[in-house]
Amino acid sequence: MRFIPQKIAGVFVVEADPHRDDRGSFARIFCAEEFVKAGIDFVSPQINLSGNAKRHTLRGLHFQNPPHAEAKFVRAVRGRAFDVVVDLRKGSPTEHQWISLTLDARAMNAVFVPEGCAHGFLTLEDDTDILYQMGRPFVDGQGQGVRWNDPAFAINWPAAPAVISDRDAKYPDYGNR
Repeated sequence: MRFIPQKIAGVFVVEADPHRDDRGSFARIFCAEEFVKAGIDFVSPQINLSGNAKRHTLRGLHFQNPPHAEAKFVRAVRGRAFDVVVDLRKGSPTEHQWISLTLDARAMNAVFVPEGCAHGFLTLEDDTDILYQMGRPFVDGQGQGVRWNDPAFAINWPAAPAVISDRDAKYPDYGNR
């Protein structure tokens, strides 16, 4: 596994190093010891799967505030998605900045999202499934979000969403929270 630090502190793109032969491939896609070696303190007590039937389905940008803040390790296990992480940590040198990458099941890449960052994605293919390893269990009623097209962040999405929940579409501007 390769851990590639991003411009937002604590965010890493994680690349698998698959072994390929006539049978196909085999890759380690999570190893707690490798995370520790990379300086990432992450234990995953909960795993979630987001199934998305349609291309250009948007989910996010979601987060939870302390004491319920969640770190996430996110990958596409089928299909591809344009994935976004926004730094919402007060006083961070990269506060309000964002990074994006294409999560691709065939590439076996992933992103580690630290606590204090919002996360979301836009599917790029029909039938895209996103797997989340969570740093702590979800606490009902604590989920929050920022709108995908909030001008405070000016995220350069590759397309407008064709499918989006009412909740995600109606989050207020970040400055009006």
